[in-house]
Parts: sequence; C-alpha cells; structure tokens
Amino acid sequence: MNAPSNLSNLRHSFDVPRLLEDARTAAGGLSDFGDASFRPALEVLCQSLIEEARLSDTGAYILRLKLLGHLTNRLRIEDYFARHPEIAQENVAAPLVIVGLPRTGTTKLHRLLSRDPRFYWMAFWESQFPVPFPNETLQQPSARIAEAHAMVDMMTTAMPKLMAIHPMAAEEADEEVMLMEHSLLSAFNAYADVPSYMRWLDAHDQAPAYQYLRRMLQFLQWQKRQRGIVAERWVLKAPHHLLRMDILLRVFPGVQVIQTHRDPVQSIPSIASFIHTLWAIYSDQADAVSAGRSWSETMQRALQHTMQVRRQAPAQFLDVRFKDTVKQPLDVVRRIYQFIGWPLAPAAESTMKAWLLEDEKSHRGGHDYGPEQFGLSAEQIRRDFAAYRDRHIEETMSAA
Repeated sequence: MNAPSNLSNLRHSFDVPRLLEDARTAAGGLSDFGDASFRPALEVLCQSLIEEARLSDTGAYILRLKLLGHLTNRLRIEDYFARHPEIAQENVAAPLVIVGLPRTGTTKLHRLLSRDPRFYWMAFWESQFPVPFPNETLQQPSARIAEAHAMVDMMTTAMPKLMAIHPMAAEEADEEVMLMEHSLLSAFNAYADVPSYMRWLDAHDQAPAYQYLRRMLQFLQWQKRQRGIVAERWVLKAPHHLLRMDILLRVFPGVQVIQTHRDPVQSIPSIASFIHTLWAIYSDQADAVSAGRSWSETMQRALQHTMQVRRQAPAQFLDVRFKDTVKQPLDVVRRIYQFIGWPLAPAAESTMKAWLLEDEKSHRGGHDYGPEQFGLSAEQIRRDFAAYRDRHIEETMSAA
C-alpha cells in the first residue's frame, strides 16, 4: 500500500477536475476536448492509478505529465479541426495493419514496410507530439523531432535494456496505440498495474477509441500533406488490436491484417519481461508475477478473440511466421505485396535491403528472461494457449 503522505500526493496529482483545468491553461484557454467518451475513462483510470498502481513519486509525476499532455493535445486538435475544416475531409483509406503478440517481429516488419513511400506511417515523434509546437511551421516540425530525440536518449539512458527489448528511434515507425491513448480508452496497463481500470475497459464500448484514432490519422495525414508527403494508405502496427479486432474491422472497413506468429512459450515470457521493465519506470514496487500473469491472461483472450473474428472474414488476414521475418524478410514482404495487390517497386525493395543491413548493425545485446520469474511456466503457457498453438503454431511448424 502507499504511505498516507504518498496517497495524499497521488490524490492531488490525479484529481480529474484539476487535470482538466491544467490542460485548459496549458492550451491557452481552449475548452473543447471533443467527444466526451474520454471523461468516464479518465475518472476510472485516475482512481486506479491512485489506489492500485503503487506509483513512486517520480512515476506519478511522469504519468501525470502524460495524461496532461493527452488532454492538452485533445484541446489543440479540436482547435485545429475548427480552424481547418478541410482536415475532416482527409480520406483515410483502408489501412494495412500488422498485429501479433509483442515480440513476434511486428516492429521489424512495420519499419521494413515503412520504407515504401506508397505507405503513410507514424513516426515515434509524431506519436508523442502529434500537435505542432507554437514555434513551428506545419512544413518544418524540427522542434518536435528534436524533443523526441531527447526523450529517446533519456529513456534509453535510464533503462539501457529497453533497446534490447524494443528498439526505440525518434524517426522510425512506431505503434498507433500511443495515439489511441488520447481517447483514455487504451492499454494503460503497459505503464502500471491498473486492474480495475482494465476490467472497466473490457466491459465498455471501445469503438470511440478507434473513431478517435481515425480522427488523429486524418490530422497527421493533413500535416504530412503540408510537408509534401502524399501516399496511398497507412501501414499501422499494434498488438493492442488483437483484443479488439471486431472493432478495428468495423471502424476501418476493408482493412487488411497481417498477423505474426511465434510460439507463446517464447513470446509470453518476453512480453512479461518488457511490461515489468516498463512498470519499474513508474513504481519502485513493480510486481513481476503480476505483470506476467495479467498479460499472459490478456494475450490469451486477445488471440482467442482474433481467431473468432477471423472465421467471419478470413480473406482479410495474412499469416506470417516470426522465423520467416527474421530469416527471410524480403520473401515475407513479397508475400505481403501479393496479398495487398501491389507490385514491389525496385526502388522500394532496394531501400528495404539497405535498411535491413543497417538494422542488423543496430541490435544491442540479448534479452534474458524465463517464465518462472513472472509466475508462469512453459507447461501452463502451452495449456492456456493450446487452441492458438494448434491453429497457428503446430500447423505452421508442420508446414515448414
């Protein structure tokens, strides 16, 4: 439990009316936060952060800044839409979306495909700073890019093993779930242990999060046009969609999905290690067993959900093995292009080859973990993920 003084500080930090007022002040007096569905989610999240997350003073400070940033961005985004009604006319074509358990090659595949200029993609700096700074022009976002570089340097210096778990780069493609956080209907359990918030989230409609994602993609796409960037469709990537695949397909009609596969016996302990590493940034009492068990259970439900959805729309999915992404990535790319009906342009293939060579040089060290560290076992993982392994692991292994 938090000490009484810390609990008082937490209640002060995550007081919702105060957060909203501070956001209005930070946004220069703007008052329109947009769709109101974020408000009950914010209330439940803040209560969970106060009562369950066991945040350190530093962790509470950082997470408050994150929430304040999201709320301030909402105000500024609505202001941009009001002043530039053409943003709402941006056509977001059916995206190509990469999904799969974390640690199954999704990041490598995402960044590889982002080499093709026919794809729109979101860089890390755009995920953290989607709204232009006051001292920037729309054509030159150099201040935001510089701020993102400083953020990456700070994070990797404070937590060196982060780079071995998830390679971070300010100007590389990253997960749109960081945009979805602005809806306050998102996977905040990546940062802290917030079980009551996650139960509440599971019980409520998350379509507003995807509708807000579409709105933010319109905003980013409009900004890209101001910089002379015009593409055909977005390539997105987030494991988050596995538990919400029905909503993804409904909000983005015609979406095509690449699902990556790796035996959960390997990937689940790796996910647990990653989450525990993140929790430790915000809490001095981060519980490895809680991280492992809660995320293993969530990922099991996520894969089960996507398997059910796939039965209704099998033609919208393409399966990719982790082993193939690692060992023969360009063969995987050619399969993807055949799936989406695009020719692979020689210039794009050449750029991809060059990136693969550089990517190999950037790998930093190993990522050591075992299931027992996180209250898991190989036998338990095989049992919990039996249906998924029978469908996607044993089947693909026997076809190899």
